[in-house]
Amino acid sequence: MRHIVIVGVLLLSIVALRLVWIQVVNHDWLSERAEARRTNVVSISAKRGTIFDRNGNVLAISVDCKDVVCDPTTITYTDSRDDKKTGAADAVADILVEVLGGDKNTYLEALNRQNTRYAYLARRIDVSQADQIQDKLDEANLTGIYYESDTKRVYRYGTTGSQIIGYVNSEGVALSGLEYYYDSILKGTDGQRVYESSASGGPIAGGVSETTEARNGTDIVISIDIDLQYECEEIISEGTETYSADSGSVMVTNPKTGEIYAACSTPLPDFDNITDVASLNLKLVTDSYEPGSVFKVITTSIGIEDGLLSKDTTINIPAKILVGNDWVTDDDGRNYAMDMSVEYALAQSSNVAMAYYAQNIIGAEKFAAGVEKYGIGQKTGIDFPGESQGIVRKLSEYTGASVGSMAFGQSLAVPLVQIVRAYGAIANDGIPNTPHFLLSKDGEQVQWESGERIVSKATADEETDMMRSVMTEGSGVKGQVEGYDIAGKTGTGEQADENGGYKKGSYVASLCGFANADDPEVLVYVGLNGIPYLAAVSAANVFHDVMEQSITILSIPPASYSN
Repeated sequence: MRHIVIVGVLLLSIVALRLVWIQVVNHDWLSERAEARRTNVVSISAKRGTIFDRNGNVLAISVDCKDVVCDPTTITYTDSRDDKKTGAADAVADILVEVLGGDKNTYLEALNRQNTRYAYLARRIDVSQADQIQDKLDEANLTGIYYESDTKRVYRYGTTGSQIIGYVNSEGVALSGLEYYYDSILKGTDGQRVYESSASGGPIAGGVSETTEARNGTDIVISIDIDLQYECEEIISEGTETYSADSGSVMVTNPKTGEIYAACSTPLPDFDNITDVASLNLKLVTDSYEPGSVFKVITTSIGIEDGLLSKDTTINIPAKILVGNDWVTDDDGRNYAMDMSVEYALAQSSNVAMAYYAQNIIGAEKFAAGVEKYGIGQKTGIDFPGESQGIVRKLSEYTGASVGSMAFGQSLAVPLVQIVRAYGAIANDGIPNTPHFLLSKDGEQVQWESGERIVSKATADEETDMMRSVMTEGSGVKGQVEGYDIAGKTGTGEQADENGGYKKGSYVASLCGFANADDPEVLVYVGLNGIPYLAAVSAANVFHDVMEQSITILSIPPASYSN
């Protein structure tokens, strides 16, 4: 008997100690574990900031929508029928197909799912569609369907500007463009909803919950004019087809500020069916090309800035010149030496003259210093993902051919936004601005600082006068717009062959210029990649159309005089 009492006391002691352990020592841990089993945490996406164009047009906005969920155990009729479950799931599926479309069997799989009290039926549907579904469910006396608030991204102008604006997928992840570049500003901070969970661990649709609200993202205003963007996309798409180009690019900027009014490259993206990931790239920014004769503006301005050349400097230019181990000639087939002013040489786009200036007058050291000062081979700082630096030799890496060939835009490869920035400096009295899209965030203007002066105002003015001649009597004539004073330069850049040398009949034909030349308000770059035509008869025509639309839409008046 005594042994039985001892055993009983020991058992009671063990039980008491266990209770103390559970209720006192381990109380918090067990409570947390029980709470975790009873609840389920779901993230609430913050509403992304709205993207506006410079005129206040909404380009991208997050709108309220609904997720449709169900509690499969409560899919039933609410009327007086005896068997309320029979046919209820099938009837709900029919309503979902009627309002949303889709596959009935997919809906039925969720409606009849076992061992859960929570299943998604549809994500991010319009609020009006959710209202339609509920009205039809009410009419049919069906229950078990619930709705949760969500947001989705809507692009008001469809695919127009989509290369710049970018894209956010159905999960709210920014994938490209400014959506990606400024994601930290736009996305905000997600909240969360804590659901009451069922025994299986899944949340109970319609059950008790606690919500921490999301903090919405910041609105931004970008520099593009959506009407001009549309026109540029139409023009470059047509130009790419007309001239059998591999791709084409356009950029329209304000050279005084660096603001980008429009930009695009073909092929343009279609986010409903992305088959070419390269279509997400703005090739002016991400891809590098030999610039060709548009580089001659840089070469001549280096000589003028160093006091070695002027537009009236006249030199007897030979028919051909040795650059490294190769003889360089001009496209006009000239087989004789002739006296040329620098202005004439630029207007006629003489390769021989440019190589002569660089090799015999400017010299390697001053040429390399000028190229570096222009930022060639350096990132511009444009606010767009994937900017390339390009491939440009430093002075220590020059070969015997470097100075002569670079003088007319060969033996280097750069993203052509660097040419846009360089021409912008000439247009802006020698001071460069960073090409950019962002104007303001949360109503506050963003300050973009100008770069250090590249050339003097006098040099910029003299270079501008020579560029006028290109447009009035040189290779840019077809790009001229009546009544406007345009300064520009064409370029027909040969492209390197993977097997060495250059591809025959494959050029980057381009024209970059600004208007009105005395006080420029708009700069246009047009490039057609991989075409068999010279810029004078291809890119110049496309430039004309883009410049004409730009001055019209931006309300830029004609020049008080035109040359």
